[in-house]
Amino acid sequence: MSTVLITGANRGLGLEFARQYARDGWRVIATARDPEKADAVRRLGAGVAIHRLDVADFDAVAALGHALGKETIDVLIANAGIMGPRVTPETVGREAEAWLQTLRVNTLAPLALAGAFEAQVARSEQRKMIAISSGLSSIGSDTGGGMYAYRSSKAALNAVWHSYAIDHPEIIAVLLSPGWVRTDMGGAGAPLAPEDSIARLRRIIAGLGKADSGRFYAHDGKPIPW
Repeated sequence: MSTVLITGANRGLGLEFARQYARDGWRVIATARDPEKADAVRRLGAGVAIHRLDVADFDAVAALGHALGKETIDVLIANAGIMGPRVTPETVGREAEAWLQTLRVNTLAPLALAGAFEAQVARSEQRKMIAISSGLSSIGSDTGGGMYAYRSSKAALNAVWHSYAIDHPEIIAVLLSPGWVRTDMGGAGAPLAPEDSIARLRRIIAGLGKADSGRFYAHDGKPIPW
């Protein structure tokens, strides 16, 4: 039986990942900042284990990696993320701490997670680590401007994950963009339903091979420019 670890699994994309993998018979290790409020995850059944984790608490990340040190994890999905503040050039000083927190959650935390679970993933058959990025991180396709905190945190994540792929050839480390999805973050007007976006991402994940490591793909499977 294959095993997947998903951060931020109590709502949105993370919950949909957990739902679909559990439905297909995978063992699911789901993390949430407040497991007591993760009723939707709990309803997914006995094959889903819920662990408390604030991904921005790097000591907690390391502790969970130690506690689950004997696990074999086929797919790790660094999904937890935040939008961050709506910074303008005039408000950088007032929003600096919130911007730094966005970088902590969206950029540093996935790398800390990869470090904490490297051995568990490396011993598996699939050996895949997925970081959920965003099309908004792409400098090459940015025609809208704005969203400085979020864009910069995800662009930095892309750089970090690409470098991790180079440094760890035993792992297939890939960045995926789910598209604009109807979640709390994406809003009700987004064109993609969570179930459709995640089904597409899962098809990509299932087909990943060594040649894909360090790459960045959209939910339709097309490469995204850096």
